[in-house]
Amino acid sequence: MKKVLLFLLMSFILMFAAACGEAEDTGGDEDTGVDAETEDAAEEETEGTEEDSEEAASDGETETYSVATDNNYIPFEFLEDGELVGFDIDLINAIADEAGFEIEIEQMEFSGIVAAIPSERFDMGIAGMTITEERQENIDFSQPYYDAGLVLAVKDGSDIQSIDDVDGLTVATRVGSTSEDYLNENTEANIEAFPEIPEAYQAVLTERADAVLYDLPNVQYYAETETGGELQIVGDTLTGEQYGIAFPKGSELVDEVDAAIDALKEDGTFGDIYEKWFGDRPEGL
Repeated sequence: MKKVLLFLLMSFILMFAAACGEAEDTGGDEDTGVDAETEDAAEEETEGTEEDSEEAASDGETETYSVATDNNYIPFEFLEDGELVGFDIDLINAIADEAGFEIEIEQMEFSGIVAAIPSERFDMGIAGMTITEERQENIDFSQPYYDAGLVLAVKDGSDIQSIDDVDGLTVATRVGSTSEDYLNENTEANIEAFPEIPEAYQAVLTERADAVLYDLPNVQYYAETETGGELQIVGDTLTGEQYGIAFPKGSELVDEVDAAIDALKEDGTFGDIYEKWFGDRPEGL
């Protein structure tokens, strides 16, 4: 009888131990399930944060604007060892840095820029473009950034002394420029307009034209550096002209660019660029 009772007691102990073991195993699985749910939630939160960051980065993406310019107007924009350089190029890059946007520059003939800006093909244009009432009918301009004027130049030894002497003679200039307009409106000269201004200078030097009329800084630079004094400026500076950056009508960029120009003038950057290309510094800058 004692043996039977001992057997039953041992059996009960073994059954109780087995039941406890199953309970512990079940508890382990439930803990794992909780951990998996926590990991899933954490992953979802991380993914959500990444998506929010990507969306924020997208919202703060730097704007890029297209800029039309010429490549044959020394010292404003020209090619040097295949690189586009010049006063206008340094200025527009400084404006972009100050305003916090990117630019993509496209080179084309000057007359094409004047036509392309009103059609909104480009966001802006910088090419030594004179601000005129006629252009302002179709184009918005920044504040003036350079004071210019027109001058007449002839080959050394010419009898021409001023613009008053060109009636009936051939005067070279550039297509679509204010100098071409001036010749049409104020003289009876035979006008020969070229796509690029160096062609006009060469026409005078080779005596295919009697004189050339164009913007003072470019004529002065070309006469001093490219012709060894063979091309001479004669007469007075004609008209008071100012250059501006061109925009399609109604562009919101005008105010932004004007603010950047003001900042560059205030911190001395504008004066540094001007001095680099023209040898002296504008008064007060």
